[in-house]
Amino acid sequence: MTHLKRTQQPFLALAALGAALLMLQPAVSAQTVVPVAPAASVRGLPDFTDLVDLVGPSVVNIRTLERAVATRPGAGGAPDEQMLEFFKRFGIPVPPGMTPRAPKQERGPSEDAQPRGVGSGFILSADGLIMTNAHVVEGADELLVTLPDNREFKARVVGADKRTDVAVVKIEASGLAPVKIGDVNRLRVGEWVMAIGSPFGLENTVTAGIVSAKQRDTGDFLPFIQTDVAINPGNSGGPLINMRGEVIGINSQIYSRSGGFQGISFAIPIDEAVRVSDQLKATGRVTRGRIGVQIDQVSKEVAESLGLGTAKGALVRGVEPDSPAAKAGVEPGDIILKFDGKTIDKSVDLPRFVGNTKPGNKSAMTVLRRGAPKELSITVAELEAEKAEVKAAAPEPAKPQASNAVQSLGLGLAELTAAEKKELNLKGGVRIASAEGPAARAGLREGDVIVAIANTDTASLKDMEAALSKIDKSRPVNVLFRRGEWAQYAVIRPLR
Repeated sequence: MTHLKRTQQPFLALAALGAALLMLQPAVSAQTVVPVAPAASVRGLPDFTDLVDLVGPSVVNIRTLERAVATRPGAGGAPDEQMLEFFKRFGIPVPPGMTPRAPKQERGPSEDAQPRGVGSGFILSADGLIMTNAHVVEGADELLVTLPDNREFKARVVGADKRTDVAVVKIEASGLAPVKIGDVNRLRVGEWVMAIGSPFGLENTVTAGIVSAKQRDTGDFLPFIQTDVAINPGNSGGPLINMRGEVIGINSQIYSRSGGFQGISFAIPIDEAVRVSDQLKATGRVTRGRIGVQIDQVSKEVAESLGLGTAKGALVRGVEPDSPAAKAGVEPGDIILKFDGKTIDKSVDLPRFVGNTKPGNKSAMTVLRRGAPKELSITVAELEAEKAEVKAAAPEPAKPQASNAVQSLGLGLAELTAAEKKELNLKGGVRIASAEGPAARAGLREGDVIVAIANTDTASLKDMEAALSKIDKSRPVNVLFRRGEWAQYAVIRPLR
């Protein structure tokens, strides 16, 4: 007590001095008093325990098996089953001499079956429908599904769709706990999310993080959800869960140079996955629309030269013969701005809009052609297997012909022959016999066929000359050209 009093004495003296000084200060008016803002409330880290209790019973482990195949003498053993899914998914060769892990003695699989891979999934319905990734079940001879209560079932594949990497499998069970499907439209960047799965075969593993980005373009038919949730081989097919306990995605891919998690993972949006799974459950396959065009992104430079302002839409580089697009009048060089009333901000939007359209549906389409909008009507067909690319015949040699205006762009031009027009399915155009200076810097080269310049069709050298006579020679000029089967734009900037 004596020590405490001694330590208080200097403070008491200072307090008395401060009170005296305050009495000597002039009064402060109420108007000059600056209020102090209350301290901002600090949010604590989220607690995931209730979510684990809620969703955990709906997450399953999926092991794939394949028939045993005799190995040649001296060959190494099968790779570790926890890593096999990763090697298969990302195309990495199996390291030589990898020590195989002895397979567990499980109930159910055939005697001649051996472990092939491991993944995750989640229960869609109480009667045993389960959603997972297509790459998890691809090529498997048998599937074993293990529930969180350690019950194990053989499963059959109801259907799988490689394009979206979604699969539905079925086990003969009842009274299961299905997940609750969330609304992806409510998902926000920065929101906390959680994953449950079987990384490296470690069942019921929980990891968490935040949504890093939405609408991440890594595939033709899917705008992925990007997160920093730790996802590793074996997590594939497991659910991505929001803080309301709803599934908003299927963990599908990782970005990695080492084979392990490096802070970036991707999930399939659940609304897209459910759309696919509904078709798989109904027919065992997915039908998608197609219109028969090859497309590319519209660059900022091309957009400005065409008067678009911002880079948007899908540039048509090629049109398949006898396709819906060809019948509707779509031409190479068109920029598709709208499909079925939906605006196309990026070229990847078009395959998604068309793919989600029922085959046979008649859709309206807005294209920009030579700088002017044009409305077309197109009947969507069903997407089939991709056709092999057709190589264009080599152009016949021809002597360059060009005026001073053409030469100032660095071009040597020649008329198209009848054979070239037939080969390229063109009514007209001029072939580049040489490209130098400004034309070469713009990416043009010998053999390319110019079909329009400055938003004007050029069926012949005469058309080319007429178009060039009307433009400002000191300003950049856009050129629509064909290279083989594909059309694209270039912007030639004249020398100054």
